[in-house]
Amino acid sequence: MKSILQKEGLIAVIYLKKNVLKIAFVFLLFTILAISSLLVFSQEEIKETFGLNIDESIKVDGFLDELVWEKAPEIGDFIQFEPERGKPASLKTTVKILYDENFIYFGFLCYDPQPEKIAARITKRDAELHDDDAVAIFLDTFNDRRNCYFFLTNLLGTQLDGRIVENGRTRETTWDGIWKSAGQMTNYGWSAEIAIDLSCIKYEPGKNRSWGLNLGRPIPRVLEKSFWTGPLESPLKVSQYGVLKGLDLRKAEKKVQIIPHIISKLEEEKKSELEGGIDVRYAFSQMVSGNLTVNPDFATVEADQEQINLTRFELSLAEKRNFFLEGSEIYRQRIRLFYSRRISDIYGGVKFYGKAGGYEFSGLSAQTKKDESLGEDSANFTVFRLKKDVMKSSTIGFLAANKLIGGKNKGTAGIDTSLYLTDTFKFTGQFALSYGDYNNNNIAFFLRPSYDSATFHIHLRYTQLGRRFRDNANEVGFVRDDNRHELDSAVAKTFWLKKWGFDRIEYFSNYNIYWGLDRNLRSWQIDQELSLDLQNKFSLNIEHTSEYKAQDNERFEKDFRNYETEFELGYNTREWQHAQISYGFGRNFDLDFQLVEGRLNYKLTQDFSLQYSLTRLIFEPDPEGETTWIHVIRATNYFTNDLFVKIFYQINSAIDKKNIQVLFVYRFQPPFGFIQLAYQKGTARFGERGTQGHALFLKIAYMF
Repeated sequence: MKSILQKEGLIAVIYLKKNVLKIAFVFLLFTILAISSLLVFSQEEIKETFGLNIDESIKVDGFLDELVWEKAPEIGDFIQFEPERGKPASLKTTVKILYDENFIYFGFLCYDPQPEKIAARITKRDAELHDDDAVAIFLDTFNDRRNCYFFLTNLLGTQLDGRIVENGRTRETTWDGIWKSAGQMTNYGWSAEIAIDLSCIKYEPGKNRSWGLNLGRPIPRVLEKSFWTGPLESPLKVSQYGVLKGLDLRKAEKKVQIIPHIISKLEEEKKSELEGGIDVRYAFSQMVSGNLTVNPDFATVEADQEQINLTRFELSLAEKRNFFLEGSEIYRQRIRLFYSRRISDIYGGVKFYGKAGGYEFSGLSAQTKKDESLGEDSANFTVFRLKKDVMKSSTIGFLAANKLIGGKNKGTAGIDTSLYLTDTFKFTGQFALSYGDYNNNNIAFFLRPSYDSATFHIHLRYTQLGRRFRDNANEVGFVRDDNRHELDSAVAKTFWLKKWGFDRIEYFSNYNIYWGLDRNLRSWQIDQELSLDLQNKFSLNIEHTSEYKAQDNERFEKDFRNYETEFELGYNTREWQHAQISYGFGRNFDLDFQLVEGRLNYKLTQDFSLQYSLTRLIFEPDPEGETTWIHVIRATNYFTNDLFVKIFYQINSAIDKKNIQVLFVYRFQPPFGFIQLAYQKGTARFGERGTQGHALFLKIAYMF
């Protein structure tokens, strides 16, 4: 049997190498073309517009009925990003911009001859609003062609905001700004009105300032995304945005925000508790700010959703705690030197962020409480990040993350770069080391050239991780595995047909292989995926993965050949309200398995939405009892945008986990001043059965 596996593995490796060589050859061709294009590359004309400085008050109600709106310059002529890149948008959109000492205002007029088909179902803040008819604002307030804030709203006035950094490399929705939004149905379609508080964004005050600007409008029923500038290679490509000129900006007067909170806790068979904490936000200047938190509330954060892990590697879990969320995009790296989930509950922490003179910098320090479940004493975590702007829209950066526990330092440090040679050709790289208990074989690096256009992607990546790099790095970062020379390549292509019953076809292919530092083959993996979007709103997705894992002394007791094939059918997946069902089968570490997954998003009323997901995993044989049912239900009822109730309920039958959370929220000073009433039962760490009894939390936060 082993000889058969070795033979199959050899054939697969030969196949993999041949395909990697083909991709490398194609990539080399694109590299030559990209470098050649540097000699003839010329920047397309940059669109420009102006805002009107006003001293009149604007009521943000979705109606652009104040007379001053008629005086503002009008922006239009949106250009499709997809499906027909470069062509005029199928529906007309016009935008007007006003500003005063405290706010910048945007008014959108969205024309639509079929108003009954306008999608307006999402009411949850920071949900992906491009699944609804929506409007978008992208503001590069640094005018550095690299970073920007973004704001989206729909007909219901729902808000999505965040930041884009490194010219689109990272998009993060954890940043929460202070702004107002409203939408209204009209006889020509719909309109939207947005007012962004200037005190919540960073910019250089002064006369005649310029900001980078883009405006967008997704229309999901026809899979269209159109923008003011274009044709874009990506909606996140800040270097391709236009310019908002002639802004006379004063420094925001409000320098400090103080947000105290009180939490009362009642839990079954435990003493009642009353705790308090405070958050302080201080603007040292319009470009540099700091945050202080003392005894932050992590108790009412939604529990991690149970999920299936068919690998033998650790899963990366999403951060949900506000103190670590805001500004976290600046710490994102391919080799993750900082992973905030390594930090447990904290007594308090400080962080700062700023940009000046072409440098962007951020830092964070937090002191943890003793973690009895892990048997760890209190520890200090400190992270520092520095990036320097280079060339037109590129960066070079440095990051260091340290954990001090029991008088010993453990952590990571390294440099990284993101170089945009053209709007489509990019080179990224990173060099890092870890330190702590092991101070040899602790170096890691990767090199990754890539080509990205609106419909095509190709990359080739080489990574090397020292034999002891992970042992130190995972004190503060997230590294699944080390001891490897790794070669990874991928090709992705989108075909827009708009005929024969198809809207879109997407193909993705990825090849990965790595050897130990002793040059012995450890793993190869081949992924193939084909996605079809039909014009009748149905979609079909087919995936196949085949992999080989070699025997080692840590995770794999023998050679394994795993594979999985999955078919997924979806309906209306281009919008928030949709349904999906998938069936997969394969072999995983000598166990045959079947995997059924389903998802339903449904709006029962205008204000009440329901999300349900199902996972059914069956192993045959099942010596460790891993066959399971996982059910997850999320329900939300919005009485207003700032008054709502949320329910989260999940079951994992394999570990007999039943967890429920009910959260009632009234935001009387959005987004930071609020009253929360939360009920919980069975909350526990990911993958563990909860023992928590009935618990009730009351939290009140006020913003001064």
